[in-house]
Amino acid sequence: QVHVVESGGGLVQAGGSMRLSCSVSGRTGTNYGLGWFRQAPGKGREFVAAVPWSGGRTSVTDKARFTISREYGKNTVYLQMNSMKPEDTAVYYCAAAAYAPASEWESTRGYDGWGQGTQVTVSS
Repeated sequence: QVHVVESGGGLVQAGGSMRLSCSVSGRTGTNYGLGWFRQAPGKGREFVAAVPWSGGRTSVTDKARFTISREYGKNTVYLQMNSMKPEDTAVYYCAAAAYAPASEWESTRGYDGWGQGTQVTVSS
């Protein structure tokens, strides 16, 4: 089983940048996906980005502003967010997809391990 823990949330002004980190532990030797989702108050959890832990093609909803990457030696996945907007305000979750194929990584159904979430607030 893969365990993930998010960090790096907080308050940022509109137009600013923030980097979230996701520390990965457990069965890191296997090939699986790491994803970022977010959930704003009163809304469902929505996909933001995903990357194969072994490297390769990433999937990102807003390629102009968000980037997902992983640092193998530190067992960490990052979500870099630039030109942030108030509508980016949400709890951001990191998740691991240990069993589902990559075709399911844009859905919450594809993930079996979730972090506790980190709050990101963008002020206008």
